[in-house]
Amino acid sequence: MKWDRGWRRPLVGAAVVVVTAVLAAGLYLFQPWKLWQDETVSEALPTASPAAPGPAPTASGTRSPEPLPGPQTLVEGSFISHEHDTKGTARIVRLPDGSHVLRLEGLDTSNGPDLRVWLTDAPVKEGVAGWRVFDDGKYVSLGKLKGNRGDQNYEIPADANLADYSSVAIWCDRFDVSFGAAELAKV
Repeated sequence: MKWDRGWRRPLVGAAVVVVTAVLAAGLYLFQPWKLWQDETVSEALPTASPAAPGPAPTASGTRSPEPLPGPQTLVEGSFISHEHDTKGTARIVRLPDGSHVLRLEGLDTSNGPDLRVWLTDAPVKEGVAGWRVFDDGKYVSLGKLKGNRGDQNYEIPADANLADYSSVAIWCDRFDVSFGAAELAKV
């Protein structure tokens, strides 16, 4: 029986190391604590970018008093749920300076690891069939999701051709799955 005791201690030590490594990897990948943490964002719709040019000078050198037009909604859509229950509205807004932002309003989804906001060319599909389609075609990442609840704005790069994109996805980059998506349609 001495032989059993000699092998038991190193095996138990190795098992503890393996279990600890698996547990640490699981916590890193899944970040389960985020399921109970909500991050609420409350951003106002921007009216113009800080570098927006004012009216051109007149012949006398003074600026004309013409106001710039306000923000214009170009397309919008309502979120449907995919991997997680998701609600809210997405819309692309042209600002007075000609720049564009994606505006998420009333967003309510689950928190998760490595969530991104994507403009995509993929059609929005109901159910499990729609969970993984958004990285199959053309997409542009607008950055990390600022919060899983509330109203938020994402600057759209000036070189993005808006005609190429027909939907918005809340994308989990860690697990390559959509939490929710919105089909964009002209208003």
